[in-house]
Amino acid sequence: MVHARMAKHGAAWLALEQTAGKGQRGKQWLANKGENIYLSIVAEPAFLSPREAFSLAAAVAVGTYNFVKKYLGQNTSIKWPNDIYWGDRKTVGILIENLVQSDKIRYSVMGIGVNVNQTSFDEGLKNPVSWKQITGQTYDIILLTKELCGFVNNSYTQLQSDPSAVISQYQAAMYKLDQPVRFQENGQEFTAVVKGVSKDGKLVADDGRERQLEWGTVEWIL
Repeated sequence: MVHARMAKHGAAWLALEQTAGKGQRGKQWLANKGENIYLSIVAEPAFLSPREAFSLAAAVAVGTYNFVKKYLGQNTSIKWPNDIYWGDRKTVGILIENLVQSDKIRYSVMGIGVNVNQTSFDEGLKNPVSWKQITGQTYDIILLTKELCGFVNNSYTQLQSDPSAVISQYQAAMYKLDQPVRFQENGQEFTAVVKGVSKDGKLVADDGRERQLEWGTVEWIL
Protein backbone atom coordinates (compact mmCIF):
# COMPACT_ATOMS: atom_id res chain seq x y z
CA MET A 1 0.00 0.00 0.00
CA VAL A 2 1.27 3.48 -0.88
CA HIS A 3 1.33 5.81 2.13
CA ALA A 4 -0.11 9.32 2.06
CA ARG A 5 2.15 12.00 0.50
CA MET A 6 4.53 9.40 -0.95
CA ALA A 7 3.04 9.59 -4.45
CA LYS A 8 4.94 12.09 -6.59
CA HIS A 9 4.67 13.06 -10.24
CA GLY A 10 6.24 10.41 -12.45
CA ALA A 11 6.27 7.69 -9.81
CA ALA A 12 5.34 4.25 -11.09
CA TRP A 13 4.49 1.03 -9.29
CA LEU A 14 4.46 -2.45 -10.78
CA ALA A 15 2.50 -5.12 -8.92
CA LEU A 16 3.42 -8.74 -9.61
CA GLU A 17 0.12 -9.85 -8.12
CA GLN A 18 -3.29 -8.19 -8.03
CA THR A 19 -5.96 -9.33 -5.59
CA ALA A 20 -8.47 -6.48 -5.87
CA GLY A 21 -7.91 -5.00 -9.30
CA LYS A 22 -10.52 -2.60 -10.67
CA GLY A 23 -11.75 -2.27 -14.22
CA GLN A 24 -14.26 0.01 -15.88
CA ARG A 25 -17.78 0.35 -14.44
CA GLY A 26 -16.78 -1.30 -11.19
CA LYS A 27 -15.76 -4.57 -12.85
CA GLN A 28 -13.03 -6.70 -11.32
CA TRP A 29 -9.75 -7.11 -13.20
CA LEU A 30 -8.79 -10.77 -12.83
CA ALA A 31 -5.28 -11.93 -13.66
CA ASN A 32 -2.67 -14.49 -12.66
CA LYS A 33 0.27 -13.85 -10.35
CA GLY A 34 3.52 -12.78 -12.02
CA GLU A 35 2.31 -13.22 -15.60
CA ASN A 36 1.13 -9.77 -16.56
CA ILE A 37 1.73 -6.04 -16.16
CA TYR A 38 -0.26 -4.29 -13.41
CA LEU A 39 1.12 -0.77 -13.55
CA SER A 40 0.11 2.44 -11.76
CA ILE A 41 1.66 5.77 -12.77
CA VAL A 42 1.16 9.02 -10.86
CA ALA A 43 0.95 12.36 -12.65
CA GLU A 44 0.25 15.94 -11.62
CA PRO A 45 -1.42 17.38 -14.75
CA ALA A 46 -2.35 20.75 -13.27
CA PHE A 47 -2.18 22.21 -16.79
CA LEU A 48 -5.49 20.42 -17.47
CA SER A 49 -8.97 21.37 -16.31
CA PRO A 50 -11.56 18.68 -15.53
CA ARG A 51 -13.26 19.28 -18.88
CA GLU A 52 -9.96 18.36 -20.56
CA ALA A 53 -9.66 15.04 -18.71
CA PHE A 54 -10.21 13.00 -21.85
CA SER A 55 -7.03 14.36 -23.41
CA LEU A 56 -5.07 12.78 -20.55
CA ALA A 57 -6.86 9.47 -21.09
CA ALA A 58 -6.10 9.77 -24.82
CA ALA A 59 -2.40 10.36 -24.14
CA VAL A 60 -2.16 7.26 -21.95
CA ALA A 61 -4.06 5.23 -24.56
CA VAL A 62 -1.85 6.47 -27.41
CA GLY A 63 1.36 5.75 -25.51
CA THR A 64 0.16 2.28 -24.58
CA TYR A 65 -1.08 1.64 -28.13
CA ASN A 66 2.34 2.56 -29.57
CA PHE A 67 4.01 0.24 -27.09
CA VAL A 68 1.72 -2.70 -27.89
CA LYS A 69 1.89 -2.07 -31.63
CA LYS A 70 5.70 -2.36 -31.51
CA TYR A 71 5.31 -5.99 -30.43
CA LEU A 72 1.97 -7.07 -31.89
CA GLY A 73 1.88 -5.11 -35.13
CA GLN A 74 -0.76 -3.48 -37.30
CA ASN A 75 -3.67 -5.48 -35.87
CA THR A 76 -3.48 -3.28 -32.75
CA SER A 77 -6.07 -0.57 -32.09
CA ILE A 78 -7.61 1.64 -29.40
CA LYS A 79 -11.18 0.66 -28.52
CA TRP A 80 -13.06 3.67 -27.21
CA PRO A 81 -12.76 4.83 -24.58
CA ASN A 82 -9.50 3.26 -23.36
CA ASP A 83 -8.91 -0.41 -24.11
CA ILE A 84 -6.20 -1.70 -26.42
CA TYR A 85 -7.32 -4.45 -28.77
CA TRP A 86 -5.53 -6.94 -30.93
CA GLY A 87 -8.00 -7.87 -33.64
CA ASP A 88 -11.34 -8.21 -31.87
CA ARG A 89 -9.85 -9.16 -28.51
CA LYS A 90 -8.75 -7.11 -25.51
CA THR A 91 -5.13 -7.21 -24.46
CA VAL A 92 -4.94 -4.01 -22.35
CA GLY A 93 -7.30 -2.25 -19.96
CA ILE A 94 -6.70 1.30 -18.75
CA LEU A 95 -8.35 3.03 -15.79
CA ILE A 96 -7.57 6.62 -14.78
CA GLU A 97 -8.66 8.23 -11.51
CA ASN A 98 -8.33 12.00 -11.09
CA LEU A 99 -8.29 14.27 -8.06
CA VAL A 100 -9.65 17.72 -8.92
CA GLN A 101 -8.77 20.85 -6.91
CA SER A 102 -9.52 24.47 -7.81
CA ASP A 103 -10.77 23.52 -11.28
CA LYS A 104 -7.51 21.75 -12.09
CA ILE A 105 -6.61 18.07 -12.22
CA ARG A 106 -4.24 18.00 -9.27
CA TYR A 107 -3.33 14.30 -9.31
CA SER A 108 -4.00 11.37 -11.63
CA VAL A 109 -3.35 7.71 -11.06
CA MET A 110 -3.11 5.93 -14.40
CA GLY A 111 -3.67 2.20 -14.09
CA ILE A 112 -2.61 0.00 -17.01
CA GLY A 113 -3.17 -3.75 -17.08
CA VAL A 114 -1.56 -5.75 -19.89
CA ASN A 115 -2.23 -9.44 -20.57
CA VAL A 116 1.28 -10.66 -21.32
CA ASN A 117 2.14 -14.26 -20.38
CA GLN A 118 -1.22 -15.52 -19.11
CA THR A 119 -2.79 -18.21 -21.29
CA SER A 120 -6.01 -19.07 -19.43
CA PHE A 121 -8.71 -16.61 -18.42
CA ASP A 122 -11.94 -16.64 -16.46
CA GLU A 123 -14.76 -17.88 -18.67
CA GLY A 124 -16.84 -14.88 -17.64
CA LEU A 125 -14.50 -12.48 -19.42
CA LYS A 126 -15.78 -11.59 -22.87
CA ASN A 127 -12.75 -11.55 -25.16
CA PRO A 128 -9.32 -11.42 -23.46
CA VAL A 129 -6.09 -12.30 -25.23
CA SER A 130 -2.46 -12.25 -24.13
CA TRP A 131 0.73 -11.55 -26.00
CA LYS A 132 1.85 -15.12 -25.44
CA GLN A 133 -1.34 -16.46 -26.99
CA ILE A 134 -0.74 -14.25 -30.02
CA THR A 135 2.98 -14.78 -30.56
CA GLY A 136 3.81 -17.96 -28.63
CA GLN A 137 6.60 -16.10 -26.83
CA THR A 138 7.22 -15.57 -23.11
CA TYR A 139 8.12 -12.00 -22.15
CA ASP A 140 10.14 -10.34 -19.38
CA ILE A 141 7.57 -8.38 -17.37
CA ILE A 142 10.10 -6.01 -15.76
CA LEU A 143 11.73 -4.99 -19.03
CA LEU A 144 8.38 -4.52 -20.74
CA THR A 145 7.09 -2.36 -17.91
CA LYS A 146 10.09 -0.03 -18.09
CA GLU A 147 9.54 0.32 -21.82
CA LEU A 148 5.82 0.96 -21.37
CA CYS A 149 6.60 3.79 -18.93
CA GLY A 150 8.79 5.39 -21.59
CA PHE A 151 6.06 5.25 -24.21
CA VAL A 152 3.49 6.75 -21.85
CA ASN A 153 5.91 9.49 -20.83
CA ASN A 154 6.48 10.41 -24.49
CA SER A 155 2.73 10.82 -25.07
CA TYR A 156 2.31 12.76 -21.83
CA THR A 157 5.09 15.14 -22.87
CA GLN A 158 3.38 15.66 -26.23
CA LEU A 159 0.09 16.33 -24.44
CA GLN A 160 1.70 19.26 -22.64
CA SER A 161 2.81 20.91 -25.89
CA ASP A 162 0.25 19.76 -28.49
CA PRO A 163 -2.94 18.19 -27.12
CA SER A 164 -4.70 18.31 -30.50
CA ALA A 165 -2.00 16.05 -31.97
CA VAL A 166 -2.65 13.50 -29.21
CA ILE A 167 -6.37 13.46 -30.01
CA SER A 168 -5.59 13.08 -33.71
CA GLN A 169 -3.31 10.10 -33.02
CA TYR A 170 -5.96 8.54 -30.81
CA GLN A 171 -8.57 8.93 -33.52
CA ALA A 172 -6.34 7.47 -36.25
CA ALA A 173 -5.77 4.34 -34.13
CA MET A 174 -9.41 3.75 -33.21
CA TYR A 175 -10.95 0.29 -33.32
CA LYS A 176 -13.57 -0.10 -36.07
CA LEU A 177 -12.93 3.39 -37.44
CA ASP A 178 -15.20 4.02 -40.47
CA GLN A 179 -16.87 0.65 -39.93
CA PRO A 180 -20.43 -0.16 -38.81
CA VAL A 181 -20.79 -1.39 -35.23
CA ARG A 182 -23.76 -2.52 -33.18
CA PHE A 183 -24.33 -0.55 -29.99
CA GLN A 184 -26.80 -0.60 -27.14
CA GLU A 185 -28.04 2.57 -25.48
CA ASN A 186 -30.78 2.66 -22.85
CA GLY A 187 -31.76 -0.90 -23.76
CA GLN A 188 -32.10 -0.12 -27.45
CA GLU A 189 -29.79 -1.60 -30.08
CA PHE A 190 -28.71 0.32 -33.14
CA THR A 191 -25.97 0.18 -35.79
CA ALA A 192 -23.75 3.16 -36.50
CA VAL A 193 -20.48 3.83 -38.31
CA VAL A 194 -17.63 4.86 -35.99
CA LYS A 195 -16.39 8.26 -37.20
CA GLY A 196 -14.02 9.35 -34.45
CA VAL A 197 -13.98 11.01 -31.06
CA SER A 198 -14.79 14.51 -29.86
CA LYS A 199 -12.39 16.69 -27.84
CA ASP A 200 -14.31 15.89 -24.66
CA GLY A 201 -14.17 12.16 -25.26
CA LYS A 202 -17.56 11.37 -26.78
CA LEU A 203 -17.69 8.68 -29.46
CA VAL A 204 -18.76 10.20 -32.78
CA ALA A 205 -20.89 7.78 -34.79
CA ASP A 206 -23.25 8.00 -37.76
CA ASP A 207 -26.48 6.03 -38.08
CA GLY A 208 -27.92 8.29 -40.74
CA ARG A 209 -27.23 11.31 -38.58
CA GLU A 210 -24.16 12.18 -36.57
CA ARG A 211 -24.40 11.21 -32.92
CA GLN A 212 -22.09 11.82 -29.97
CA LEU A 213 -22.24 8.91 -27.57
CA GLU A 214 -21.21 9.24 -23.93
CA TRP A 215 -19.21 6.61 -22.08
CA GLY A 216 -21.30 4.92 -19.44
CA THR A 217 -24.52 5.19 -21.42
CA VAL A 218 -23.60 3.11 -24.47
CA GLU A 219 -22.12 -0.37 -24.88
CA TRP A 220 -20.47 -2.10 -27.82
CA ILE A 221 -22.11 -5.33 -28.95
CA LEU A 222 -19.31 -7.51 -30.29
